[in-house]
Amino acid sequence: MEIFSLLADGFLIAFEPLNLGLVIFGAAVGLFIGAMPGLGSVNGVAILLPLTFLVPPTSAVIFLGAIYYGAMYGGAISSIMLGIPGASTAVATTFDGRPLAMQGMADKALIAAAVASFVGGTISVILFTLFAPPLAEVALAFGPPEEFALMLLAFATFVGLGGDDIPKTFFSILIGLVLSAVGLDIVSGEPRLIFMDLPGFFHGINFLVLAIGIYGIGEMLWTIEVSRGNVTMSKATVTIARTLTALKDIVKSWKTMVMGSFLGYFVGILPAAGATPGSLMAYGVARSIAKDGDSFGKGNVDGVLAPEAANNAASTGSMLPMLTLGIPGSPTTAILLGGMVMWGLEPGPLLFVDHSDFVWGLIASLYAANFFAVIINIAFIPAFIAVLKLPFTILAPVIFGLCVVGGYVPTQDMHDVWLMLIFGVVGYLMRKLDYPLAPAVLAIVLGPIAEPAMRQSLIGSQGDIMIFFNRPISGTIMVVSIILILMPLFKYLPFGRKKEAVE
Repeated sequence: MEIFSLLADGFLIAFEPLNLGLVIFGAAVGLFIGAMPGLGSVNGVAILLPLTFLVPPTSAVIFLGAIYYGAMYGGAISSIMLGIPGASTAVATTFDGRPLAMQGMADKALIAAAVASFVGGTISVILFTLFAPPLAEVALAFGPPEEFALMLLAFATFVGLGGDDIPKTFFSILIGLVLSAVGLDIVSGEPRLIFMDLPGFFHGINFLVLAIGIYGIGEMLWTIEVSRGNVTMSKATVTIARTLTALKDIVKSWKTMVMGSFLGYFVGILPAAGATPGSLMAYGVARSIAKDGDSFGKGNVDGVLAPEAANNAASTGSMLPMLTLGIPGSPTTAILLGGMVMWGLEPGPLLFVDHSDFVWGLIASLYAANFFAVIINIAFIPAFIAVLKLPFTILAPVIFGLCVVGGYVPTQDMHDVWLMLIFGVVGYLMRKLDYPLAPAVLAIVLGPIAEPAMRQSLIGSQGDIMIFFNRPISGTIMVVSIILILMPLFKYLPFGRKKEAVE
């Protein structure tokens, strides 16, 4: 009962006029920051951090937390409307959100993203409230072997993203892993895969540059070719009847949202994981367990619900190690951590004792930010739909301009803009040759997380691969991963072919 008493005190702090105003303002600002390609929550929080010195520390963190939440909601907007991921956390939303928009169901996709974000945010804040200390201990139990096993499980879940063409899927994964290795070696510091000694490759290939190139430029080129210049824009409209119908369909997929929420939150609490791997893993799991898995990538609403629930849950989960252990769970929480230190708040177990008003005020504000973010998001859906009704002759240059801005902002290097254009052509050619794009995008996200975990594990065990199987958690995850990877091979076995023939 003590938790509920502390939470009630937190709500009194969160609903003070200044703090409540900052929650609403932060959620609205975050929504538009998240919708702008290349910005996302990291840049948004970093840019607005200086403004927080005008208010008390508790109000400052509440404001930045609201921006974080709003940006998680907003990232889906450009992914659905323009096919350009607003942030890395919204890339998985593009897989099915954009096809839904092209089929005239942009309103359904946007409502699905808003509802799933709300569900993911709500479940994660409740878990945060009830189980913060025990979950922090679980996160501590995850060392490099467990992190690598979890990443392998993620790869195993999206092996099926390429449909029945497993060789093309593996090829796409391997291409993504190669691209993720470009830059400086994490152990020796030596440069590797530096093409033609171009200095721009030394900082590696930015994931967002790849995603915007493949899904923004590539999608635009594909649309122009398929339509041969006569592009029919979406006829989607927003009516009460369509909204209610969409909500009924979305409620039927409550299991997908709950799965995405729990998976996203768990991945989010792991140090250095963050919302992007969580959303991608949730998409892979949703596709693997779906009865109509082949419809993913073609406009399945579950392909929007799973990643959106996961990335919002992970954003809350990543605050847990920051507050309880002083370890940021994502790049955005790393900036929040820096702000807390500047304000004289030392993260760690004692934070809950010495500054309980701050902690519980922040937790209560997350409930409020989640509520206001979904209200603001749904209220602006008619405005977002209006974008799709613009003539393609106007929309195409806008998309191209946003892609260039999105490619330049993360590193402010023209090298990345040229790289983005090349990836756009590559994405167009891969789609033309029927190679799955999603596995390559997912691999370049998970590669930089999986490789350090694997190498640290092998260095610690002096090269003994059994370290991944000797530990209870990593061993269990590794066995499940191997089974999932080998499952597609069963259809090539004699009894597998007989079963297929009978069906």
